Amino acid sequence: MDKVIATMLGMTLLSVAAAAQSPPESPAPSDAEIRKILVERVDNFHQGVGIVVGVIDPQGRRVVAYGSLDKGDPRPLNGDTIFEIGSVTKVFTSLLLADMIQRGEVTLADPIAKYLPADVKVPQRGGRSITLVDLSTHTSGLPRLPTNMAPKDPANPYADYTADQLYQFLSSYQLTRDIGSQFEYSNLGGGLLGHVLALRAGMDYEALVRSRITRPLNMTSTGITLSPEKKKRLAVGHDAQLKAVPNWDFQVLAGCGALRSSANDLLTFVAANLGYDKTPLAPAMASMLAVRRSTGNAGMGDIGLAWIISKPSTDEIVWHNGGTYGYRSFVGFDPKTRVGVVVLSNTFTGAGVDDIGMHLLDSHAPLLASPKEHQEIKVNPMLFDGYVGRYQLAPNFILTITREADGLFAQATGQPKFQIYPESDREYFYKVVDAQITFETDSNGRATSLSLHQNGANLPAKRIE
Repeated sequence: MDKVIATMLGMTLLSVAAAAQSPPESPAPSDAEIRKILVERVDNFHQGVGIVVGVIDPQGRRVVAYGSLDKGDPRPLNGDTIFEIGSVTKVFTSLLLADMIQRGEVTLADPIAKYLPADVKVPQRGGRSITLVDLSTHTSGLPRLPTNMAPKDPANPYADYTADQLYQFLSSYQLTRDIGSQFEYSNLGGGLLGHVLALRAGMDYEALVRSRITRPLNMTSTGITLSPEKKKRLAVGHDAQLKAVPNWDFQVLAGCGALRSSANDLLTFVAANLGYDKTPLAPAMASMLAVRRSTGNAGMGDIGLAWIISKPSTDEIVWHNGGTYGYRSFVGFDPKTRVGVVVLSNTFTGAGVDDIGMHLLDSHAPLLASPKEHQEIKVNPMLFDGYVGRYQLAPNFILTITREADGLFAQATGQPKFQIYPESDREYFYKVVDAQITFETDSNGRATSLSLHQNGANLPAKRIE
């Protein structure tokens, strides 16, 4: 903040002038209020090792941090600490799309097959082809993840998925719904969009982000490959049990979640979106909100080009979140009040930090309540045999229940296998994330369906053969 040195008379006049012209008080909570939220999340809820919050408003920008880079690491977090930002990467990918449209290099209606190798057979349905806008708005009909994705290391699931595998999947996949008819969030779609745009530009995805976005905006801490200096600023990722986990690596699907960044860099990104900083990217950024498709979820609202556009109360909030196995992130802003918020955590939990970000942007959006304590009990392991099977949560999202000795395990499509623990004969809970499973059984004790309870939602899933 600038400091004014003047005579007493001069200071009085300057103070009066400043008071008359000063911007209104920020609707975002104070630093003390933000810090209280972070202390509660880390020390009381034990749902974080470290969290950094950045706020920008008409009065400027500020950063509040609490916790550490790693358990036992005395170095504090700050605005320059680097985190994996997961799916917030998709906003950068769609900004590349919007910028390439402004440059006349592509159009929203371009079929993706136009930019892929000629021998790749992109799935079609009803005479319609998947276009660039379909990928950006998650309405392509493609599943969340490719069905031929079988990572050698489940803790680093995207590291060995190649372009050849992607092309094989596209050439063999049959769409189960009409293109453009329904929103279905797809990491595959986001990664494919980044790959297609990189092919069109004639450079790899990271180089494209650097040349078109981070270099023009002077976002020096944002990228995929980290220099030795940046690695020292990288917060160590942790799972929900606060155990350190490895970082993620990407090949062909980098556009869905490969970027790493800091709160200061992301505040610069938000400042450009809110018009605080002038940039040639402004027309492209504005155009991302001009395209809107319904998510079919009243609580979520619409989707633009990657950005989710929700209305918790009176104002529209533009946002996106992200998560890898060791991190959670949130970036959002209110175009009306011109307040932007960044929340970065080096701990993965199911709920993440979305509630913090939304609450700072709209006080009507509630913060998470203290997590319920679950008590493991002893049950007869023979019960597990009736629960073993596959349960369909969505067309391309299956929860597989298996038994190993006296333990019961659950594995979602494209995710690692985690043990679940009994708190009654039919009720089980995860220890790695705040989620629970309830089995519905027939008279023989065989489960006919289950319900997944997470983030306040109860998701039913029928057993499939």
